[in-house]
Amino acid sequence: MRRLRGLLLGDPAVILSTFLFGLVSFVVAFFDADGHKQARVAWAWARTLLFGCGIRVIVEGLDQIDPAESYIFTANHLSYMDTPTIMSTIRVQFRFLAKSGLFQIPLLGGHLRRGGHIPVPLDDPRASIKTMQKAAEVIHNQKISLLIFPEGGRAHDGVLQEFKEGAAYIAIKAGVPVVPTVLIGTQRVLPFGGGVVEPGVVKLRILKPISTAGMTLKERGALTSRLRDLIARELEAEGFPTGTLQAAAR
Repeated sequence: MRRLRGLLLGDPAVILSTFLFGLVSFVVAFFDADGHKQARVAWAWARTLLFGCGIRVIVEGLDQIDPAESYIFTANHLSYMDTPTIMSTIRVQFRFLAKSGLFQIPLLGGHLRRGGHIPVPLDDPRASIKTMQKAAEVIHNQKISLLIFPEGGRAHDGVLQEFKEGAAYIAIKAGVPVVPTVLIGTQRVLPFGGGVVEPGVVKLRILKPISTAGMTLKERGALTSRLRDLIARELEAEGFPTGTLQAAAR
């Protein structure tokens, strides 16, 4: 029955809400110099999408966040439902790192630039460093927050992957706190490779922000390991595999 509901209601809700709010956001972009209006449209899209799919989000630790402050949010990544889950519940001005190829697409590229999102060249390590430096400057100057999935993509087998150091690098460079954020259950409503969004309950747990004041870039590796350990501990407590033992054995 859950799968049938997904076919009849969930998938159409995703398509319809994404189309309608995407159109609204595209129009708003022409009158939105700082991307703030587009961020509010994205929040409305996320809430509408989850409601239409029958997905309820339980949020823990929201009091850890000051909406007036800037943060780097780092989260585990298992499903396409991860982003709307976070966006629908944490009311800050989010921006994203997006593949540079998306910025070359007519109309979409201009829309992303006007929204303040930052292109990432995946095949050029030197340019990637410049991108992280630019992201740090944008966060510091515009007082916005960034959402990053440090695994670099969704985990195919459901096991928490090793974290890349980009989030820690940007947080230290920008001088803003980094927030370990735990997603639980999103792979059940839309698993990797799954094409049907099923109704269900997911949990978003926001851990205590970690201050980067006084940190240097040499400490980014230690900070990255700390972030992964904190998220892994929460997932293990919920009964999910994290690959921690396998990583330690290597």
